[in-house]
Amino acid sequence: MPTNVQPSLPAGEPLPAIAVIGLGYVGCVSAACFAARGHEVVGVDVDEQKAALLRSGRSPIVEERIDEIVADVVRSGRLWITDDVRAAISATDVTLVCVGTPSAPDGSLSTAFLERACAEIGGALAAEPGWHVVVFRSTMTPGTCEGLLVPALERASGKRAGVDFGVCVNPEYLREGSSVRDFGSPPKTVVGELDPRSGDVVMGLYANVPGPRFRVPIAVAEMSKYVDNSFHALKVAYGNEIGAVCRSAGLDSHQVMDIFLADTKLNISPAYLRPGFAFGGSCLPKDLRALVDMARRRNVDIPLLAGVIPANEAHVRRAVELVVACGRRRVALMGLSFKAGTDDLRESPLVELAERLIGKGYDVRIYDANVSVSRLAGANRRHITEHLPHIGRLLTDDLADVVAHAEVFVVGSSAPEIADALAGVDDRPVVDLVRLPDASSRRGDEKYIGIGW
Repeated sequence: MPTNVQPSLPAGEPLPAIAVIGLGYVGCVSAACFAARGHEVVGVDVDEQKAALLRSGRSPIVEERIDEIVADVVRSGRLWITDDVRAAISATDVTLVCVGTPSAPDGSLSTAFLERACAEIGGALAAEPGWHVVVFRSTMTPGTCEGLLVPALERASGKRAGVDFGVCVNPEYLREGSSVRDFGSPPKTVVGELDPRSGDVVMGLYANVPGPRFRVPIAVAEMSKYVDNSFHALKVAYGNEIGAVCRSAGLDSHQVMDIFLADTKLNISPAYLRPGFAFGGSCLPKDLRALVDMARRRNVDIPLLAGVIPANEAHVRRAVELVVACGRRRVALMGLSFKAGTDDLRESPLVELAERLIGKGYDVRIYDANVSVSRLAGANRRHITEHLPHIGRLLTDDLADVVAHAEVFVVGSSAPEIADALAGVDDRPVVDLVRLPDASSRRGDEKYIGIGW
């Protein structure tokens, strides 16, 4: 058996038989590698040329080691190919759907192949007496599976998902050129489950596969692939824009980026990647504006970096809109400094938020235990004088007074006393900009509004 494709369960335990519908890149690699792990696999594709290649033990795709694996599993009989969906499902326990989801002309996702596959799978499930799990590996936007595909399966089968058959979403993380290695050692395994029984089956397919594992709601699994790929695209664009600016200044961009990449505490790390409120402070806005100005003066177009400040401002507007939507006039702003545990107000987005709310006529009171007008000096005092000159009558260190005043709370600090004070809040809306410790339990409460969750 090829190395790096480990058996999926201890010897002696039966392995689920797997049907793979769609034998393109993802489907071919999935079918071959699951067969190499000891599963009986039935591949399904309507392309006769592709099917003929696989039946002869040859891969229809070019990929490191895939020819050797396909030849082995076809020769051993663990992988066989058909164009008959009903026969494939009848012979298996799990179906992996790996059909394409190309872009429509307007950029939206085309679900035509998925819908066609669901009609055929549903028809086959109608004749199956046992439990079968349908697993979507195709990339699709959140809501597609539960809003479109599950109803299609139920219509075609006359059965109920989660009761008569299972449904999961299992995104793939296969890079072209290293997909066999990625299959055996993925960055993570994600299973979006409609029901726990289905999740058990699908996660069991990856027994002994290293890396973190996540069992999540289906829509979270769908979204996870888009988050990954958009970030990868963002990184490429970022690196290229930095390269263009460096070249214009006569600098070696790779030398510059070697320094950047060496920082795994802040740069290449989870730092700054948790959704929350806008950035501010004395460094990020100033330095970003200077870099964009440097590029502009050298006639270097850097739309990604130039768009970061407007994107940050849009997030402040988003917070204002959430408060306006509450329909209440007395606002408690809990937190003012740009960063928890400091009194630094320079370019704090919370100061900007307060200014905008006051400008719209809201009755605002502010609590921040670290900010005292009498102690403010230097740049902090100048910033307040310019942006929020009436702060003296707005800012208080009496948390109980702020809570009593409020008809709506805007939380810009996760200080323990703020979380404790909000725990006893009744039916007044809470706009959470920091993700309070009890945010997960508050979800579903119409009076709790998380800015990004």
